[in-house]
Amino acid sequence: IVFWFLPYAIATGNAFIVKPSEKVPLTMMKIFEILNQLDMPKGLVSLVHGGKDSVDAILEHPKIKAISFVGSTPVARYIYSKGTANGKRVQAQGGAKNPVVILPDSDIEMSTKIIADSVYGCAGQRCLAASTIITVDDHKREIKDALYETVKSRTTGYGWDDGVSMGPVINPESKSRIEGLIQKGIDEGAKLLLDGRNTSISGYEDGNFIAPTILENVALDKELITTEIFGPVMSLISLKNIDEALSFVNSGSYGNMACIFTGSGANARKFRNEADAGNIGINIGVAAPMAQFPFSGWKDSFFGDLHGQGKHAIEFFTQTKVIIERWPNIWSRKF
Repeated sequence: IVFWFLPYAIATGNAFIVKPSEKVPLTMMKIFEILNQLDMPKGLVSLVHGGKDSVDAILEHPKIKAISFVGSTPVARYIYSKGTANGKRVQAQGGAKNPVVILPDSDIEMSTKIIADSVYGCAGQRCLAASTIITVDDHKREIKDALYETVKSRTTGYGWDDGVSMGPVINPESKSRIEGLIQKGIDEGAKLLLDGRNTSISGYEDGNFIAPTILENVALDKELITTEIFGPVMSLISLKNIDEALSFVNSGSYGNMACIFTGSGANARKFRNEADAGNIGINIGVAAPMAQFPFSGWKDSFFGDLHGQGKHAIEFFTQTKVIIERWPNIWSRKF
């Protein structure tokens, strides 16, 4: 995530401070071991650890001019409001509840495999993970059954073991929260099609494992359908047509990503024009833009006006200056 911002910041002449998540500090420590081998000016890139006190110190420091953030929506809103109140530029990327629509004219076998990778990659702990899967006109349950069989075949375990396709969630608190949300969905009327709770992996009995889970017919008027689970849980709903699917997609408070699987160019065009999300995927499960394009997010998925990556990042990390000069040999102005 840091590399959505860091290269652009130093390329435009800035020093850069990285404050990694206190839950996963080791990755950035390893990266800084590599960065320290480069012939860069001392202090150009710095690493600071800590929790909220460190965050507030950054947000309040008068010499820090801009803040980039990726995390949950409540924290993104806090970062944006406090940072801007202190006169800083802020780009704060928040949470997501990414919908994926699958139409009956799609390649169902391949589409369901791609969708499963999107939902359960990184155990669902990423901002572009698919969350709510919307099957359209699936009266014979061909799409649902294909999704079920694909998901059921995935293996949970220690990531370095052969054949494992999904590892644990980040910590015991996340495991407890996710399992609580699964139960909440059931209490709200959803059918537990595949239960990943109470998963035990031999040799790693104390691990924070939750196997792939599917909740079918999640209530559209209850809380779970709008809650970012951030875990290996698929919310599966059925709608009649693409118009109903688009209406559902656009009704959410988040706008990070929306994808559709279809064999119809007309449906694809309609979706990319009408879906209210910053990153749109057509027959793609994770609509992550390449570096030359901004990592867009809309609504409660982003606070700010210039996103990470692409031209947005160059503009964000640049303080513009306009200089107007004249050097005539003979002055033409008369007073």
